[in-house]
Amino acid sequence: MIEIKNLTKDYGGHIAVDDISFVVNDCEILGFLGPNGAGKSTAMNIITGYLSATKGSVSVNGYDVLEQPIEVKQEIGYLPELPPLYLDMTVKEYLNFVFDLKKVKLPKGPHIEEICKLVGIKDVYHRLIKNLSKGYRQRVGIAQALIGNPKVIILDEPTVGLDPKQIIEIRNLVRMLGKNHTVILSSHILSEIQAVCDRVIIINKGKIVADDTPKNLSNNLSNDLSLSVVFEGEKEEIIKALKQVNGIKTIDFVKEKDGECEFNIEPRAGYDIRKQLFDTASLNNFAILKMSSNSLALEDIFLRLTDESYSAEAIKRSLKTKKDKEEK
Repeated sequence: MIEIKNLTKDYGGHIAVDDISFVVNDCEILGFLGPNGAGKSTAMNIITGYLSATKGSVSVNGYDVLEQPIEVKQEIGYLPELPPLYLDMTVKEYLNFVFDLKKVKLPKGPHIEEICKLVGIKDVYHRLIKNLSKGYRQRVGIAQALIGNPKVIILDEPTVGLDPKQIIEIRNLVRMLGKNHTVILSSHILSEIQAVCDRVIIINKGKIVADDTPKNLSNNLSNDLSLSVVFEGEKEEIIKALKQVNGIKTIDFVKEKDGECEFNIEPRAGYDIRKQLFDTASLNNFAILKMSSNSLALEDIFLRLTDESYSAEAIKRSLKTKKDKEEK
């Protein structure tokens, strides 16, 4: 759906985007992350046709952004961080204005009604936008992006300033949009990206430093894939039983307190030992009180990949070490 090849943007000696390439597939929700000044917004503005590239190419559904800008804009619905709303218009007036501005050929009334139902703004359809809450304004901003039924939806910080209930509602809406649209979601709320996106691209200093699913990024950049497990029972008996579990590579005792023993347990490559641990605990009459993965959260991955002290070479070594461990 979206294909970026060797994209570069040079602002008179400052390279904001440095020879990046990636593809976004149909009906994929892509999280696009990067610290301030990393080149993320520049790349998004080039994709939408707002900025021109110094070199490289961007195509959307087969249309080249530079050669066929009108066709590309018809394929894209864009919600900037600050929604482009006219506050003295009613929601109805604004959406009808956007419909006419985009020169949409679909039946106006039914199309706008369908969008209002989808984003949940039918009950404020006749109200002035300036009198709406922040959450409803964001919904109206998403509605204008959906007018014309574009195949690609680009959302820049869609939940900024919203309360927890509104954030959950917008997340659910993004998931729903991902069923029929290609979605690029930019956000500084990394838990939001992890909860919604199928895939994550992290950009730093103009270059892509990661491109994978959140799960794979966590697995590849964690030092190990160990489990932190708290058992209720005697330490020696637990260790004896764990040694009988096929697939365990190492058992590291962490601490013992009030009859509870904590261990870090590392499985062999390719083994999922969680069910075996449960069965072993049940068979030997000691309870599992807690089990959690020691793999990195997306916040940790982001900090590691964008921290200057963690260089690109260090990332490559980490990925290589993980690959070597799996091969063994």
